[in-house]
Amino acid sequence: MAWDRNQMAERAGRELRDGMYVNLGIGIPTLVSNYIPEGVDVTLQSENGMLGMGPFPTEDEIDADLINAGKQTITELHRTSYFSSADSFAMIRGGKIAMAILGAMEVAENGDLANWMIPGKLVKGMGGAMDLVAGVGRVIVIMDHTNKKGESKLLKKCTLPLTGAGVVDEIITNLGVFKVVEGGLKVIEIADGVEMDEIRQLTEAQLFR
Repeated sequence: MAWDRNQMAERAGRELRDGMYVNLGIGIPTLVSNYIPEGVDVTLQSENGMLGMGPFPTEDEIDADLINAGKQTITELHRTSYFSSADSFAMIRGGKIAMAILGAMEVAENGDLANWMIPGKLVKGMGGAMDLVAGVGRVIVIMDHTNKKGESKLLKKCTLPLTGAGVVDEIITNLGVFKVVEGGLKVIEIADGVEMDEIRQLTEAQLFR
């Protein structure tokens, strides 16, 4: 059985280390805020100008004025601070953020990332992803292993416009965990009930065990 969205987010949460400043992208990565391991203190940063995001609110905690970069309602902590988007991007471009956990449409075996547009579809903007992948210390991608047609999203070469070249360090899909290494992707972990043969059949990129 492949991992569901929450299991993927929980697995990503295990990559967090005490004291980190971390940016979470929209989609599945936002769920990681609910799976920060016990005893690990991380500070979540949002490029719209917030440092110190809490978990998603319960129904009685919702405050429409508190949103992340993906326009989702969030909660604040006792140490939360607010500032301009310009200051937020200065943190990112200045290398102050240790890790970004992002979604993606495609990742190439050399770490190229495509996650900001599909040609021919309306795009409101590229968001902060291009700055994030260029400025943070480590980039982890969470995404489904295949697209809606059942085609691999782990490719030899991306077909969509790149967000960044050679920027991805690790990929967590519903089938397992993959590290970008020289020459391809190393299989670090396989989801319970998933066979290696299944992963090979659904992966275009070069795989190593």
